[in-house]
Amino acid sequence: MVFRTSILLLILACVGILTPRRVMGQATTIDTGLPASPGGGSSSLGPAPGSGANTLGTTPGSGGSALAQPASGIISGRLGTATTRAPSAISTPAAGEGGNATGMGYRAPQPQPAPVGERYGSFEITDKDDEGPKDGLTLDQAIDRVVHENLDLRSKFLEIPQAEADILNANLRANPVFYADSQLIPYGKFNRSSPGGPTQYDVNISYPFDLSRKRQARTNYASTAKRVIEAQYQDAVRNRIDDVYGAYTDVLGARQTVRFARTSVEGMKKFVEVTRLLYEREQATRADVGRANVRLSEAEVGLLDAEENLRKTKRVLGTLLNMTPEESESLEVRGSIRVEVPAVPPMEELVQTALAVRPDVVSFRLGVQSAEANVRLQKANRFTDVYVLYQPYTFQNNQPYGLKSPISWALGVTVPLPVYNRNQGGIERAKLNVTQSRLEVETLERQVITDVQQAFHEYDITKEMVRRIRQTVEPNARLARNDSYRLYVGGEVNQLTYLDAQRAYNDTAKQYLDTVVRHRKSMLSLNTALGQRMLP
Repeated sequence: MVFRTSILLLILACVGILTPRRVMGQATTIDTGLPASPGGGSSSLGPAPGSGANTLGTTPGSGGSALAQPASGIISGRLGTATTRAPSAISTPAAGEGGNATGMGYRAPQPQPAPVGERYGSFEITDKDDEGPKDGLTLDQAIDRVVHENLDLRSKFLEIPQAEADILNANLRANPVFYADSQLIPYGKFNRSSPGGPTQYDVNISYPFDLSRKRQARTNYASTAKRVIEAQYQDAVRNRIDDVYGAYTDVLGARQTVRFARTSVEGMKKFVEVTRLLYEREQATRADVGRANVRLSEAEVGLLDAEENLRKTKRVLGTLLNMTPEESESLEVRGSIRVEVPAVPPMEELVQTALAVRPDVVSFRLGVQSAEANVRLQKANRFTDVYVLYQPYTFQNNQPYGLKSPISWALGVTVPLPVYNRNQGGIERAKLNVTQSRLEVETLERQVITDVQQAFHEYDITKEMVRRIRQTVEPNARLARNDSYRLYVGGEVNQLTYLDAQRAYNDTAKQYLDTVVRHRKSMLSLNTALGQRMLP
């Protein structure tokens, strides 16, 4: 009796140790359609190419991910010493607890472009294009800083070690299962008038054997998913560098606008002085002096507006570079919107370069490999693990019959028969996802070709526009303005004639500056379309 009590206490102790302390309640079974919350395991890089956004399990109604095994359940409900009672979910350690890497997630707030308001005052084109202080921030330094300091990129980078953790988790082996029970326990006692039993106490261990190599297939699938995420991160870097291209060029353009505006203020001051001299000689009226002062005030207001716009563009660039507002406003850049550009290769060569190196294309091609790895995983999931049971201890209590109580052992095996569920739907879905992923690659390749062609034509056209404005339009407008000014000073034409010529030149100066900035951006946009730095 004492021995039987000890066995019962041992069994209860083992059950108490192995019983989880966490209590789970049933969650809602209604799909609310809400996006994944931050920190919920969704990827900030967006849906992974080749994932198919599969949320269906490998078993009907399981709702697991592509890496999950059939839903938890007892393989066999039969009582006896050779039954494993092992839940099939142990084939995938921690299955169903990880996050789905195919969710959209929430994006971090993106920096807004600097507002471009109406330019006030007049401009004066000047050949002076000071690159800025020698210790100013260069474009290369800005790119390096955004890659290492931008908070959005730093957040996205963490997707890579998370993918490595997924590989580690996918490569884990299933845990063995300890099981103990007592059978044929009488309501009362067995005796000769009420025979039965004998009461039996069992301790066994079940170990699953993965004969279809699901673990290797899971690991391979997780490895291909990591390569996709790495390419997605590189594409996120490419897009963020493109943001730096635009913000940096805006700063250069705004700085050059300030220079044009200052030169215009200096010219207007001379114009006011000349008008006053003409008024003193009675060659101009008081109204002419008033109009000249108005023009000077407009030029000064334009200078204030240009300086404020420069501060705005610096703040936008500083936000991308993870700078404080104070650091952004004091930021000085070194560079020019007019740069010498080497010969650009033919467009056909540029297209081939983009198709070979652009990270978004690479990620989608890797997505096809990931989809094919998922097909192999779904095929491996056709077969559930085989459970081998070893029962080292079986005690049969013959004490009520006055006989010796024997101790024995047992060995058994549980093989689920793939009669109905061979994961047919999961395999078919995975195959269709391969075809879908290949179509997505073709679609993206066509888009890349269009991007390169548009960027190439924009670069080519703006280059020609800058050349024509600088060599033809601007010299003629300047000549007409200077001639009108000389005639005005000589008293041969009135002030309105000169102001009309000045207004025409001002429009030309604005057009020239906008076109130069547009051409500089077209160079950098071509780099983005190619996926690599080809132009300075």
